[in-house]
Amino acid sequence: MTAARPIRLGPRSVTALVLVTAIGVVAFGWPLLADSASGLAEAHAGVAPWLFAALLPLLVGVVVATIADSGMDAKAVAMLGVLAAVGAALRPLGAGTAGLEPMFFLMVLSGRVLGPGFGFVLGAVTIFASALLTGGVGPWMPFQMLSMGWFSLGAGLLPGPERLRGRGELLMLAAYGAVAALAYGTAMNLQGWVTLQGLSSGIAFHPGDPLPENLVRFAAYCLATSMGWDLGRAALTVVLTLTIGSTVLKALRRATRRAAFEAQVTFEGTQKPHKPHSLVRRPTGRRSHTKPHSGRRGLCGTDRSPRGDLH
Repeated sequence: MTAARPIRLGPRSVTALVLVTAIGVVAFGWPLLADSASGLAEAHAGVAPWLFAALLPLLVGVVVATIADSGMDAKAVAMLGVLAAVGAALRPLGAGTAGLEPMFFLMVLSGRVLGPGFGFVLGAVTIFASALLTGGVGPWMPFQMLSMGWFSLGAGLLPGPERLRGRGELLMLAAYGAVAALAYGTAMNLQGWVTLQGLSSGIAFHPGDPLPENLVRFAAYCLATSMGWDLGRAALTVVLTLTIGSTVLKALRRATRRAAFEAQVTFEGTQKPHKPHSLVRRPTGRRSHTKPHSGRRGLCGTDRSPRGDLH
């Protein structure tokens, strides 16, 4: 049986992913390097619409680049839509309960099977669909799309996609899911933390202060506010990966093999051509028009001589 291969990354896909990642890093981290405190919170909130406006065409660019590099076709796009719909439906199941979000383990397994480019687009589209489904549209949404895209992309970059199988693969995916879930929460904390400025609290953001001091305050902020949520998300991702991850991986790989995203279409004849009637062998040589002599009977039943005289 042919092994299911992730959708590979080509030079165009890598360029598009590097570009969108660079924009995302700047969008997340520029307040840490700002010198002035005047209007920083409003400016950071004002970045969200522009980031969203830039993110959508960049996501389309990643899809188009992946199609150009690897031949991803309508079947892959259909699978993208199905997985995004499933992830969007899973997210509200645990939202608001200690950070338990079963969507994360699906993003890890999908990125593992289908590759980093597909995983990045899937993570971003899933957040967008779930935000529309649950009414969670706000200035945080483009940052969530980027964070989830990176989360799924990292799963596609894990080693041994065609060789590592079984319990070892599940343990690797569970460990990555735990670390990446904490990283997702940290990234989203950074997006909200920079709006907490001018407060006397020791965990608030102080624009213009040296970067190391702000990073210490940020670490204290994460421990005090969201560590319980992040640990719950990481624990659920580990449990689901180790319990039902093998079944989901098999289903995704089976669907990938049947879809045959990178298979080349060829046409081969399955029936031998019929032999035309004109090729039927005819007798060769000089053809004789004479017939063997036989007696012919007349009208009255009498024999007629070969000369044709009547008796």
